[in-house]
Amino acid sequence: MKSKFLLIIVLFCGFSAFSQQIINLYPNGVPNSKASNIKESGADRGLYKGITNPTLEYIKPEKPNGTAIIVIAGGGYGVIVYNGEGLGTAKSLAEKGISAFVLKYRLPSDEIMLDKKIGPLQDVQQSIKYLRENADKYSIDSNKIGVIGFSAGGHLASTAATHFEKSYIENPQNINLRPDFQILVYPVITMQDALTHGGSRDNLLGKNPSKEDKDLFSNELQIKSNTPITWLTHAADDKVVDVDNSIFYFEQLRKNKVEAEMHIFPKGDHGFIYHYKNWMNPLFDWMERNNLIK
Repeated sequence: MKSKFLLIIVLFCGFSAFSQQIINLYPNGVPNSKASNIKESGADRGLYKGITNPTLEYIKPEKPNGTAIIVIAGGGYGVIVYNGEGLGTAKSLAEKGISAFVLKYRLPSDEIMLDKKIGPLQDVQQSIKYLRENADKYSIDSNKIGVIGFSAGGHLASTAATHFEKSYIENPQNINLRPDFQILVYPVITMQDALTHGGSRDNLLGKNPSKEDKDLFSNELQIKSNTPITWLTHAADDKVVDVDNSIFYFEQLRKNKVEAEMHIFPKGDHGFIYHYKNWMNPLFDWMERNNLIK
């Protein structure tokens, strides 16, 4: 565990080489919120919780290539592993010319939200909307905006990629909320009893969710032919989020004729990105083949 946190510190070092900017997602007020005494915490460790004011942190590459990725760190919908999975990933993406935007999203909570099930999804949709509306400002191709999510952040990313036909935010201009591609890293996918990650489901849907909610947020059940192209990676020996989450999602993508690529490491367990230095190499190969990097 000590070595993992040392690596997080190393990943965080060197960000001064990139231009950074904090973007307030809701300057006119946060939707689906209610007054509370909750205070944001965890900045000292890069493990956030209690978020009531969602933001994007822009990590600007030296030479933007037009592709943008919203980075969604995990943490079981109870915390956000912001520095390691978020900023660490954003730095690696920016080195490839990708404009990376780390999302600090609201964690589901009845104390701060009217409907905690949709709060995180609203923040991703608002992020996509913001980037499409401001594509010129950030030198972004509005048709190359994707999401990358880790663990429970992978559930949120795949939710954005399968629930985009319904707008959970104010969108009077009917801006396209569909990500152009999704990248899922040891993701929680399903909310079904036999396979879900219990802590993530409890935090998102509550201790006794209805069948309707379990089905709605089981993203393998929401795939259609217009689901975005997908890259998946997982470790076969993951003892936190069963690899079948990725396998079942891949199978449904294939059945719906959605282009998908999956890489499964035989070993590595959950959070393997901290000790597999080159885990992103197959991802960058996939992105190059799909004209997302050069």
